[in-house]
Amino acid sequence: MEDTSLIITKASGKKVKFSFNKLRSSLKRTGADDALIQHIVDKVRDELYQGISTKEIYNRAFALLKKKKSYLASKYKLKKAIYELGPTGFPFERFVSAVLKYSGYTAEVGQFLQGKCVTHEIDVIVTKNNETTVIECKFHSEQGITCNVKVPLYIHSRYQDVKTHWNANPKNETSLTKGWVVTNTRFTEDALKYGNCAGLYLLSWDYPQNEGLKDRIDRLGLYPITVSTLLTKREKQFLLSRDIVLCRELLHDKFFLDHLNVSEIRQQKIFHEISQLCGIKNH
Repeated sequence: MEDTSLIITKASGKKVKFSFNKLRSSLKRTGADDALIQHIVDKVRDELYQGISTKEIYNRAFALLKKKKSYLASKYKLKKAIYELGPTGFPFERFVSAVLKYSGYTAEVGQFLQGKCVTHEIDVIVTKNNETTVIECKFHSEQGITCNVKVPLYIHSRYQDVKTHWNANPKNETSLTKGWVVTNTRFTEDALKYGNCAGLYLLSWDYPQNEGLKDRIDRLGLYPITVSTLLTKREKQFLLSRDIVLCRELLHDKFFLDHLNVSEIRQQKIFHEISQLCGIKNH
């Protein structure tokens, strides 16, 4: 039976009806086959109870996936892995920069730009086709927190200040044409309304539809190092501190695992998981 009157508790504390379809679609996103999805749904169904948290449901499904195929579990934990880039927002800025580089942009992180009125520290500056974009990243390390209207309001005014000065400066070879707001959580309705009305580009976990962070990451295979189910928390933090933010970056910098004294057998398992995850052969 797919319909259920079971009430579950989200990270925000909100109570909602549980949906088997949502669980199925989140498992399908990983690339799991129908038989494995059905196996996990059946197992989770047996353990549901009124008021169960989405976290508990996630943990159960994750453990079952990991048991079968670790790289599918890595894909499943993508949202959680983005939170694990914290506690500060800097690795998230690096991650956003890396994703855009693979989309054909040149990117710089943490630059100071002069505005008409004051100087601004810009999280990420990207350029493509002689157009420059300034990007503000709003990272939250806890689930259930949204990006409210104050964020695009504030960023729009900064963008306008920088844009006025940039485009009046003949030394700049590109035009500053866009301002982005990127968050790892979600925008409130008012934030979306204002941002779109003001001409900002808003990018969140699942917005715009089919073009959100999760869609871009899955499509390009640009998974953060924190999705790995085989690396320890300490190893991940070490890699992040050395600017290894993407799984595929580790494939080109294997000596970091030597530095961490990771055994040859474990290295092979890690590289196998990452290669499957990113869709890269011959590693």
